[in-house]
Amino acid sequence: MAEMKEQKTTKYLKFSFQFDKEKLLHDLSLIMDSKWIPHYNSTGYDGEWDVIPLYAIKGNETNIFALSNDNSEIVETPIMQDCGYFKEVIKSFKFPILSARILRLGIGAEIKPHRDHELGYENNNFRLHIPIITNDKVNFILDGVTLKMLPGECWYTNVNYEHSVSNNGISDRIHLVIDGERNTWSDDLFFSLAPAESFRLHVENDSAETIKRTIEELKHSNLPVAKQLIIGLQEKLDANNKA
Repeated sequence: MAEMKEQKTTKYLKFSFQFDKEKLLHDLSLIMDSKWIPHYNSTGYDGEWDVIPLYAIKGNETNIFALSNDNSEIVETPIMQDCGYFKEVIKSFKFPILSARILRLGIGAEIKPHRDHELGYENNNFRLHIPIITNDKVNFILDGVTLKMLPGECWYTNVNYEHSVSNNGISDRIHLVIDGERNTWSDDLFFSLAPAESFRLHVENDSAETIKRTIEELKHSNLPVAKQLIIGLQEKLDANNKA
């Protein structure tokens, strides 16, 4: 009998469709003078890394967090009022939107190697990147693989795996980042490029350490939602310890 090989987990995907680069730039120009909010994880990066929320809990334009631990409604923030193409792009995805943000990594800035907590397709939620501005000196490294994402493309990245980003170029790196909830529409999209078995549950031995590190990072945030997220993560950590 032939030995069955274990199916590897899909760590990233580049989708076949392309968004309009000029329209993305146009909508970005409408909000460039808005208030950019520094990323809460101040110990996790060097240089400038900041955010403009487009979809958030109750449309709160100060809420830069990616995921919520409750069932609060996720809606457009006021800044989306004039961003017709951003709306078109986001609504083209027929899955529940958990967050949508513009993330800017400044010239010379670096996001240190880290893992996000339960943010892979096998966890039933996932992250998409749509670059708007980038340069050839940006290095996005996911589990040892360098991904070159170009403006208008759409990529899935399994950020359960260690990843880092450095911007060694002469322009900012600005992405539209969408977090979504898995459904049958997204299954059809993902499974058209990779087998369903490759999105198996990814369990890391240091998952408890990842949760603890996330809690510590949140303690440095002054945003009201941070306390709520800490409570949810602590409950998950306690449940894992009892299991």
